[in-house]
Amino acid sequence: MNNEIEMRRLVIKTFHIADIVIDEKTYIENGVLHLRRGIQDALVQDEPLIKEVKVGVIYSHAHDMFVNSIMDFSPVAVKVLGRMGEGITHALTGMAVMLTGVDENGIQVAEFGSSEGILSEQVVFDRAGTPSKKDLILHIDVTLTAGGGSSRPGPTAAHRLCDAVVQEIREYLKRMNGRACDEKHEYYDKIKPGKKKVVIIKQVAGQGAMYDTQLLSREPGGFAGGRSIIDMGNMPLVLSPNEYRDGALRAMN
Repeated sequence: MNNEIEMRRLVIKTFHIADIVIDEKTYIENGVLHLRRGIQDALVQDEPLIKEVKVGVIYSHAHDMFVNSIMDFSPVAVKVLGRMGEGITHALTGMAVMLTGVDENGIQVAEFGSSEGILSEQVVFDRAGTPSKKDLILHIDVTLTAGGGSSRPGPTAAHRLCDAVVQEIREYLKRMNGRACDEKHEYYDKIKPGKKKVVIIKQVAGQGAMYDTQLLSREPGGFAGGRSIIDMGNMPLVLSPNEYRDGALRAMN
């Protein structure tokens, strides 16, 4: 007799991206992400700690290029139905977002140490939290005001702007027909009476400018609407397996 109690069902539908091009508007068609030219321009005006933002694409054959201090890799995903950990999520595969930063005096964004340099030497690809060697990288490079990269407000502004750029992609992704997805995955949170109770403990960063974790943002793996583990006093938080799968944690480092 099956006594399992189903608590939550999460469906993740993925859409593969084969190329990213700069265009007149943001949309996805035939596996190509078209990104609006100058998408970042208006956003910079709302961030006094940011001087300039460049948006570009890095292809798999160009990993020998120099990049400023790497602040984050993140996916592009959006809630279509339900809240974090349940319902339907649309996500893009074949690409990742990379946020890098430096200040206007050429000082790299850093706290304990910076990570600027040749991309292939600074990143171990094909690991949890990093792109595949074959993935396209949507590169968002932020220049902060002088001294802005050594305390929390500067990097936080960079993450906020990066998230706003990605949100325009999310808004289109949310409207895409789920039946046209390339893959579909279903996950269930279940209670199994009489079975062992398993808790996985994950230690996350919560130290300062380059070492922070955003929790339970509005979008999977996003920034806006979430809370910093630092602002929560580095207190423990209990998440369901599906909340974790759905991107409830964003490591900002």
